[in-house]
Amino acid sequence: MSPANRDRRAPCLIGVGRRTWRPEDWGPDGAPEPLAMWEEVSRLADADTGHPGTVERVERVDVVYCQAWQYDDPPMRLAERLGAHPKVANYSGIGGSVPQTIVSNAARDILRGDLDLALVVGGEALATKRRLAKEGRKPAWGFPPDQRRPFPFDVPFHPGEVAHNIFEAWLTFALFENAHRAHLGAGLEEYRQSLGELLSPMTAVAAANPHAWFPTVRGAEEIIGPTAENRMVGYPYSKLMTAIMDVDMAAAVLVASDATADSLGVPAERRVYLRGWGYAEDPPAVAQRADLWRSGAMEAASAAALAGAGCAVDDVAYFDLYSCFASSIEFALDALGIDSNSARSDDPGVVPDRPITVTGGLAYHGGPGSNYLTHSLATMVETLRADPGALGMISGVGMHMNKHVFAAYSTSPGSLVPPDDALVAAQGTMEQLPVVDSIDGPARVATYSVIHGRDGAPEWAALVCDVASPSHATDPDPDPDPDTAVARLYARMTDPAGLETAESEELIGRTVQVSPDGQGGIRASL
Repeated sequence: MSPANRDRRAPCLIGVGRRTWRPEDWGPDGAPEPLAMWEEVSRLADADTGHPGTVERVERVDVVYCQAWQYDDPPMRLAERLGAHPKVANYSGIGGSVPQTIVSNAARDILRGDLDLALVVGGEALATKRRLAKEGRKPAWGFPPDQRRPFPFDVPFHPGEVAHNIFEAWLTFALFENAHRAHLGAGLEEYRQSLGELLSPMTAVAAANPHAWFPTVRGAEEIIGPTAENRMVGYPYSKLMTAIMDVDMAAAVLVASDATADSLGVPAERRVYLRGWGYAEDPPAVAQRADLWRSGAMEAASAAALAGAGCAVDDVAYFDLYSCFASSIEFALDALGIDSNSARSDDPGVVPDRPITVTGGLAYHGGPGSNYLTHSLATMVETLRADPGALGMISGVGMHMNKHVFAAYSTSPGSLVPPDDALVAAQGTMEQLPVVDSIDGPARVATYSVIHGRDGAPEWAALVCDVASPSHATDPDPDPDPDTAVARLYARMTDPAGLETAESEELIGRTVQVSPDGQGGIRASL
């Protein structure tokens, strides 16, 4: 598109900054406090525009939620440090989709003419906080609120999840992972090997990233373990297959209209344009989803992003698919129609021609709370600047795989029409099943995961089961069919023989006996 025909309101990223403070960089009290981190990367993004002083002119400041420390007014404390006077200052909620959602909202305002220049920034000092806790110390950081605020968890857990201790992301994503394996009909060991081959190339990308927390190339066998150093966490995930939040890192991006970039003197070759995006949500409770092996929201959001960019998935040269756990990658590849075998490698250090990450992923680059996607954006900007005209796509996953955002970027501008969020949401709607509180009788396993203790030994298994209609809960189908099941049930299995079987034979599709455990939950046995 020629400069004369370019949309002057087209939103673009004009400056990015990121930094990691590894233990070898720490002072006596660890890394700087988050506010100092935010300031530093914001100034790095300012310098990256090629026109220092830009950050002081931002009209809106968005700070991504920080888990390491509570401030009384995070965005305004940052604005004061930067010498900025924004008209709008926001502090976000939580979730891996948040940074791109903020950029998408800023883009809408820019297209409407309500905004010209915005800053999105986030950072965590969770590794430092953990170190201080081990030393019996608390962070001596500034500007705490008068009263501690509750954690802003905006998606309530289902009562069945509460009753069965299904809280941790590594567990819910493992439940989806095992359902995906069963859907493919793959063997247990075969599938875990394929996961190692999917993740191994990501370690090579992280090893080449100077900002990665774990710049170490690992082969598939090392990743899937298990060993004393790489214990099983929640089957099929070992420790090296899980996102790492205890890092000290921050990142920032500056978003502007094309006209504002011109007025600031930002060189054209530094601008990376948002070309399309989509956002949609899946049902929040795991058991509610009739299809546990896919994401309708991912399918709709990715299609909206590609449609907005006017391209097909084969036109995308670079990806950074959200990778807190392997199931989010598998689901995204399926949603995009990409053969996951093209992203695998059984040769350590070898990266496929079109890798699924430019950053390294949350397990190897490090996943700083809700802010990984800001690092993803920063890395994608640098990648696309080095390959003018190429198209890149990022994705973000929030909460327990229910919030999804995709976005396409390029140094080449194009007309941008915001997606119809209601239409995208409708296109991503998945069939939902009711969840039964209690049953005494047979049920069929729809998915499961075995939870291991810190010593690596299996402790219990979380099950999601297919059962009969709630109206017939007292007289369930003696052999419920998973293809025609009309209700679901959470359950817990502790039988040692059953736990061993669940990691050596396919449990999904098998009938188990379930009954109330007398404590508000359901016990299951083979």
